Amino acid sequence: MAASVKNLLIALLVPLPSILFFFSFIRHSKGESCPVSSYCAAHPLLVANILFLLNVDLLFWVVGNLLSNHWLIDLYWTVIPVMLLHYYRAHPAAVADTARSAVAVALTWVWSARLTHNYMRREEWQWGKREDWRFAEMRGQYGRAWWWMSFFAVYLSQQVFLIGICLPMYAIHSSNQPWGIWDMLATMACIAGIIIAHFADNQLHKFLTSNENLKKVGEATVPTLEDGLWRYSRHPNYFGEQLWWWGLYLFAWNLGQPWMLVGPLVNSICLGYVTVLVERRMLKQEHRAQAYSLYQKRTSVWIPWFRNEIH
Repeated sequence: MAASVKNLLIALLVPLPSILFFFSFIRHSKGESCPVSSYCAAHPLLVANILFLLNVDLLFWVVGNLLSNHWLIDLYWTVIPVMLLHYYRAHPAAVADTARSAVAVALTWVWSARLTHNYMRREEWQWGKREDWRFAEMRGQYGRAWWWMSFFAVYLSQQVFLIGICLPMYAIHSSNQPWGIWDMLATMACIAGIIIAHFADNQLHKFLTSNENLKKVGEATVPTLEDGLWRYSRHPNYFGEQLWWWGLYLFAWNLGQPWMLVGPLVNSICLGYVTVLVERRMLKQEHRAQAYSLYQKRTSVWIPWFRNEIH
């Protein structure tokens, strides 16, 4: 309990440098001008990257090494997009009074609330209970070198992903183009992504809870989840998450910023690699290897599709 409270305080304190800088120099530029404020007003994307580098990459990295646990980045993965959204929206050069902006704000908050709830539920509502299993494996792999390798593997890489996939939020607040059909399609894709990920994660949570209860009474557990959305996709939660980010990209494409494709594309490639790691991990578990191998043969990887029934 004491460790959870300590980690909660850390989680609340770590973003303060960026928040204080924002109100001191970025919001300040709406009034009296100063060299720092003027620079921030002229280079919003560059400033976002600098703040990420100093506050997330460096500070989170130091805290993670002191705690020997890099859990903070997982929690803030669901929060940083909201912070970036409001940074772009409140920036002095922003175009904020549009229907597109209002929709983006509402959808991003819903996305973040859903994913944060799922993360905390998975961690049994304990702050900093554990770090991502991939980081734990890399810790063992790199040994003594992990303290500095973690800066690149855990934090700098996340800057590329998060800044990249949030670029459409900058595009949304850089244009007053009227609402159109592509904005409606983007909104529908984002909503569909949130809903699919929500139901997939709830079904997975129910499955894991049921197996834990079976273990407690000494009964055999179910090796694979093949009900609900998981009957048609091996990773429907990943599919829903990708649909959300690609839907968000449609806003940028519609606003004449097709180059922002780089964000969701890199993120999808990374998630593809994570999918491979997850499936390898499942096949290494003797109690579910055979069942999961069969599940792979008859079920689509990401995109929900009809099953290939094997008799």
